Amino acid sequence: MALFGATLIQLAFLLTLSAIGMSAWYFWKQDLRFYVGARRSLIGASLLVIGAALTLIQQLLVGNYALEYVARYSSRTNDGIYKIAGLWAGMEGSLLFWASVLGTYIFLVSYFNRKRNRTLMPIVNIVLGIVMLFFLFIIINFENPFRVLPLGTAIEAQGGTGLNPLLQNWAMLIHPPLLYLGYVGFVVPFAFAVAALVTKRLDATWIRSTRRWTLIPWLFLGAGVILGGRWAYVELGWGGYWAWDPVENASFLPWLTGTAYLHSVIIQEKKNMLKMWNVVLIMITFTLTIFGTYLTRSGILSSVHAFAATDLGIWFFGFVVFIILSCVALLVWRKDELSSQRRLESFTSRESGFLFNNMIFLALAMAILWGTMFPILSEAVRGVQITVGSTYFNRITAPIGMLLLVLVGVGPLLSWRRTSRATLLRNFTWPLAAGTGTMVIAMLLGMRQVYPLIIAGLVAFVLAGILIETVNGIRARRRLAGEGVFLALRSMIDKNRSRYGGYIVHIGILCMFIGFAGKAFSTEQDVSLGQGESEILKGYTFTVDRFYTEEHPSYSAFIVDLAVEKQHRPVTVLRPERRHYTNWEDQPNTEVALFSRPLEDLYAIVGGYDPESDKVLLKIMINPLVQMVWLGGIILILGTLVALLPSRAERKAKEVTA
Repeated sequence: MALFGATLIQLAFLLTLSAIGMSAWYFWKQDLRFYVGARRSLIGASLLVIGAALTLIQQLLVGNYALEYVARYSSRTNDGIYKIAGLWAGMEGSLLFWASVLGTYIFLVSYFNRKRNRTLMPIVNIVLGIVMLFFLFIIINFENPFRVLPLGTAIEAQGGTGLNPLLQNWAMLIHPPLLYLGYVGFVVPFAFAVAALVTKRLDATWIRSTRRWTLIPWLFLGAGVILGGRWAYVELGWGGYWAWDPVENASFLPWLTGTAYLHSVIIQEKKNMLKMWNVVLIMITFTLTIFGTYLTRSGILSSVHAFAATDLGIWFFGFVVFIILSCVALLVWRKDELSSQRRLESFTSRESGFLFNNMIFLALAMAILWGTMFPILSEAVRGVQITVGSTYFNRITAPIGMLLLVLVGVGPLLSWRRTSRATLLRNFTWPLAAGTGTMVIAMLLGMRQVYPLIIAGLVAFVLAGILIETVNGIRARRRLAGEGVFLALRSMIDKNRSRYGGYIVHIGILCMFIGFAGKAFSTEQDVSLGQGESEILKGYTFTVDRFYTEEHPSYSAFIVDLAVEKQHRPVTVLRPERRHYTNWEDQPNTEVALFSRPLEDLYAIVGGYDPESDKVLLKIMINPLVQMVWLGGIILILGTLVALLPSRAERKAKEVTA
């Protein structure tokens, strides 16, 4: 099986190389046979890589501990589902998974464009092939997941080391695949952008062709980031969901620039403007995905999420430099064709709102990138690695985030080209009144923290603007078509899915901002309690009923039963654990006890046990409004799905074509 898996990868490398060559020959000579051959070769390479990944999964499931990778990231005591997670637990498997996801995208792009975009597809195939070739080269020469252990190796005899305990969580079964689907997916619009530059087809055709190919990875990446926050919240035991860790930032950066790109292309589609800006944004987004992969695998920054340090850093860094230089060369080559004939006509126009929105997204991304890379830059300049903590990120991103929230509310209230004074007054009166009124009410209720107050006002301002736009649209539909309220709403959304899907996404973002504001009201207490002893925190009484040890096939657990009451009424029993896994005795694992209510979470962690005093060390936290973060994520996903699904007009057009 080791030979079989390695052979699949090597054959895929050869087919990818031939596909690149045949695509280039077709582009030069226009011989259709080479186009067909290149397409089939690339599809064949993709299927071989997917086959190699499935082979590794099969070896993980059956427990072939003669394979070094299986022995290191699986064991007899692991549950079957967590054996599958071993595919992305280590460096070798994660790179193969990256390549297999790319292979899936290549297969789908080839299928859906088999009769379309004949001019663009040869260059698209070359770009996709180059990226695939790089990852296959790394796998073959440095990180082969099918290496065989010497006979009689101890790790093989004991049935494998097993999956890292931190990864044995349901969220880690979904979070990494979603991130990979997001990361890798941005190669498709990037490839089309490069093809548009090479062929000088720089109208909105390539953007329309890649609209869904951009929304899908953006959705996957956003969902992956949110799910990663959920994993950190329930698994790492520090009571938060975002710590500005370098690898967290690496996944967030392309999502930010991808969001800017999705907003910006609307202007090119409607007004034939910002051609250069859009191409630059998608190039930055894809480059950041490769850069994030480099950060995770180079070992240059320490992170709980990163893989062990290897010699791959120089190769990934070189590939990032190659991408940047190639993009700059293409932009210089086609700078004349990328110049827009139309200009912004007014500061108070929807086009300006979109552009400022994009600039704020980019400023936020650059601020996060600077903080992430500062330890490396400081070491290069001063010889000492200075880490920038969460204080920097919170201080720099909070005002930028609120400014972004302002623009989210302002954009829909502006008109295309120019907004008259009367329209400004009419459109802004009620949203401003809603925002101001909300802040006044919050202050009367006792809220004094500055950031939560501002966020409350901005959320009300943006929400009022969305509601007014929606109500006005329903009224217009009712006047024109005589439809009922719900039918008018459905027809309106179906007619302009991208716009109203975007509004739903904005509502999800508002919910998340409310959740972020709740962090200002969190309460925590470190306590040492014996059996029967209690601690009162924010009106809740926490009492240790008992603590005991349980033995499981793969771990032993020290468990505390913590009864919670409020006003002498039982609320719940929290059971935080501290686990010691087989083969991971030197890495105790905290299992958080969590009880979620609509407005707050009760959160408990076992810090340890003192045998002399017979007391347990606990951290107890009450976190308000965290559920709004997860609710906002769900709404964001629903809004994106609304934008993705085809309208009735599109479905009818496809039926007629068929």
